[in-house]
Amino acid sequence: MPVTSWQSLHDGWSLTAVRNPEMPENPEVPESVASARVPATVPGCVHTDLLAAGLVPDPYLDEHELALAWIGRTDWCYETTFQWAAGGRNGERVELVCAGLDTVATVVLNDVVLGRTANMHRSYRFDVSGALRIGDNVLRVRFDSAYRYAEEQRERLGGRPNAYPTPFNFIRKMACNFGWDWGPELVTAGIWQEIGLRTWRTARLAEVRPQVTVADAEGRVTVRVEVDRADGESDGESDGKSGAEPLTVRATVAGEVAETVLAAGQRTAELAVTVADPELWWPRGYGEQPRYPLTVTLHAGDRELDGWQRKIGFRSVRLDTAPDEHGSAFTVVVNDLPVFVRGVNWIPDDCFPHRVTRQRYAERLRQAAEANVNFLRVWGGGRYESEDFYDLADELGLLVGQDFLFACAAYPEEEPFRSEVRAEAVEQVVRLASHPSLVLWFGNNENIWGWHDWGWQAELADRSWGAGYYFELLPAVVAEHDPSRPYWPGSPWSGRPDIHPNDPAHGSMHIWTVWNQLDYTHYRDYLPRFVAEFGWQGPAAYATLRRALPGRELAEDSAALAHRQKAGDGRLKLARGLAAHLPAPRDFDDWHYLTQLNQARAISVGVEHLRSYRPVCMGSVVWQLNDCWPVTSWAAVDGDGRRKPLWYALRRAYADRLLTIQPRQGGLALVAVNDGGAPWTGRVDVTRLTLAGEPRGKATVALSVPPYSELTWPLPADVGSSDDPRSELLVADPGGTAERAFWFFAEDREAAYPPADYDATVEPAPDGVRVRVTARTILRDLVLAPDRLDPAAEVDEALVTLLPGESTTFTVRSAVALDPAALTTRPVLRYVNDMVPKQ
Repeated sequence: MPVTSWQSLHDGWSLTAVRNPEMPENPEVPESVASARVPATVPGCVHTDLLAAGLVPDPYLDEHELALAWIGRTDWCYETTFQWAAGGRNGERVELVCAGLDTVATVVLNDVVLGRTANMHRSYRFDVSGALRIGDNVLRVRFDSAYRYAEEQRERLGGRPNAYPTPFNFIRKMACNFGWDWGPELVTAGIWQEIGLRTWRTARLAEVRPQVTVADAEGRVTVRVEVDRADGESDGESDGKSGAEPLTVRATVAGEVAETVLAAGQRTAELAVTVADPELWWPRGYGEQPRYPLTVTLHAGDRELDGWQRKIGFRSVRLDTAPDEHGSAFTVVVNDLPVFVRGVNWIPDDCFPHRVTRQRYAERLRQAAEANVNFLRVWGGGRYESEDFYDLADELGLLVGQDFLFACAAYPEEEPFRSEVRAEAVEQVVRLASHPSLVLWFGNNENIWGWHDWGWQAELADRSWGAGYYFELLPAVVAEHDPSRPYWPGSPWSGRPDIHPNDPAHGSMHIWTVWNQLDYTHYRDYLPRFVAEFGWQGPAAYATLRRALPGRELAEDSAALAHRQKAGDGRLKLARGLAAHLPAPRDFDDWHYLTQLNQARAISVGVEHLRSYRPVCMGSVVWQLNDCWPVTSWAAVDGDGRRKPLWYALRRAYADRLLTIQPRQGGLALVAVNDGGAPWTGRVDVTRLTLAGEPRGKATVALSVPPYSELTWPLPADVGSSDDPRSELLVADPGGTAERAFWFFAEDREAAYPPADYDATVEPAPDGVRVRVTARTILRDLVLAPDRLDPAAEVDEALVTLLPGESTTFTVRSAVALDPAALTTRPVLRYVNDMVPKQ
């Protein structure tokens, strides 16, 4: 067994507000908090500790967020007493390991200051051998206000433009804690990751960096190792000559072993393990995800001193950015196969990230996979995601693009920030190097674009803004520590300084003009190479809003709901989007259904358009998969984990086989997209129908779509056009080989729908009920919302359009008895043409 030991220090903590004699008292701190010693949870944060103690209300409910701003402007101290039996003798080293401190911390053991920190995104290790006592030891971690630190740095260095009035760009902390256009302003402090004492003797593994490559059916694992020696300096400060004992490093994978000897004083080594014909790791939908345990051990003679283990996957990845007749590509290539990225953006799943358990990550990533997503972009205003996140992505075959943590602002490059950025980047690149799911590093979110287009240059004058990070420091870190993965300076970025950073013909782009200014049909105006962000808003599920606003009126124009709309002019943009397509809502229930529906339709239009232009466009990354609290936002899964109609629309639009009707050169065309590995053959009947279901024209297309490709067929004029657009539609039916496609010639607000008529039955099912709906007339975009009856209820399908005489069955999972009458009528069962009054 390795001669290292770990003593967790997660118990016995208390929290107090600090009375700082050098600073004015914070008058907003309630006396009940100012005088309290609060039991604290580690890992955790101040907000959740105060909440658990009953000293503050839940900031996610009502408008409590606004009343809790004082927490982020207060200094706090965590304290615990722990027992220590022995240590620091006979050549032993004892270190306090802090995996994550949020953020401006002073660490004190037995009144000895061990160090100060100012970066949430790194870990810290302090030698405590000389400060420990046999028996009781008192450990304190004081957190200074993140606001005050950031404001002081801004005053010292001069202001920098950013998207919000808070100084999040002057501190290495989760930027969205300071509020975003989908998130609350809850500025945290606390010991947010594990903390404990590591005891070791002789030497330890300080860093292990595996590089996994595949070429010519041969897998190669190059393992770079750094060690600390107990009789020499540590943490990179060694002169390279101290340490008297030779050490052996051994790496094992797939039954193959390599080892090397570090001579006395040597601290670094490189080993290479070759594996013949390894099973390849593939993105989901392209193959399996086999992984191999990689074990690295450190030995002195016959003693094993330390060990490290991860699961690795053999796969190659590169980014194709070659110029072509359309501009220059942006294509992720895995195992030499170009992958169309069917993606979503990921934000922190909670404002308090210690609350996101492995189980919660697993639920959220399964929701992504079940929506046919194959790529997650981890957005740069949050965090470098956890081992659980990446391990689950590896397991599920979800590709990941990880932003370095810079978002929507100009960032100072002066010290201490440059050194902090380098330290965090090195640590995170090394930490994540073993994960096959990680295929791309982005340098920042929208900052290069901001410098070009958002008026920054005049405001900045000659002050730094982050260019040195994105074009020099970060690519150098990736090249040195993980050259097996591509790096791209920003999202968006065109690939060249002489081309606009958000040029659709080059590199990656973001499309926000549509949501901010235009109707969603204008997504079709773009022919991009790769879209890393585009989105449309919709409210959270009814049960989520009801929980967040207990006892409050749910009204579209209420102050309570307005607090859950963080986007500039968000309410007006939602209304504008509805007015272009759908009937005017009569009440909150209509508004809720129609805005959720419009969100789903908007993203369907965008995704289907982008996929229809494969291989010119090779990436669609929707903003966003998830939410961190109950809010109206661009998410497909709301802050309580409930799937919005958008999620079901994504599942359909991101299916391996997509049939879609698209405008092309003054007419309509049928497009079949095949993202599977087998040819798609069969036939498609395209029929022009009246809304009553009567055929008016028909064309048949013989399908033969090769793997990983698309084919387009212009439709004949007698099928693809209508003399009575208010009363007709197109249906493209592939005979069960894919979902059928619809095209309505008129908007719903103008369509001559008949009054809706249907039969509905409810029957028991093993975990709930089945609701069968049979249409007597057309029913457009049926949605069943069982969470209105049982907040835990889930339904398997949404956004189903039925023609007269057709039926569908919704399966509802619920542990409670649901009222059949309520399940089959408004507001639980909705469809667009229930707006048409019955005659």
